[in-house]
Amino acid sequence: MQIAFSQSVIGWEAAATAARAAVAHANSLGTSVNVAVVDAGGNLAAFLRMPGAPLHSVDIAIDKAYTAVSFGLPTHQWAAALQNHSQAVREGIVLRPRFVAFGGGLPIHAGGQRIGAIGVSGGSEEQDQGIAQAGLDALKLAAP
Repeated sequence: MQIAFSQSVIGWEAAATAARAAVAHANSLGTSVNVAVVDAGGNLAAFLRMPGAPLHSVDIAIDKAYTAVSFGLPTHQWAAALQNHSQAVREGIVLRPRFVAFGGGLPIHAGGQRIGAIGVSGGSEEQDQGIAQAGLDALKLAAP
């Protein structure tokens, strides 16, 4: 018996396109952000940092993307999603390293598979979310 496994991941060209589009949108808003795109395994595939973006936001952008790809859930949806879980889960999961439960991280799906995620940090939560969506829009993909 032969068992085959395959997993699609975002390529560097698409990752770079998403990051550039996100930065262009942030620039149009007059805000400076960090943008991270990770592949399906949570590995960094592209990263752009705008001058003046908060330094702490470098890791936050990467972790937003990591959280979004890990669970396949946009980071802004975690508050509502956790309401369906026990108190232990609600209090414990947010303490996990690299877990981010506020807006700015979106999974990237193509062909019915999760191929990566984009994370943005440096603006308001609403701005970060919109900037991440601009990255998806450049790929002609929709947030789930």
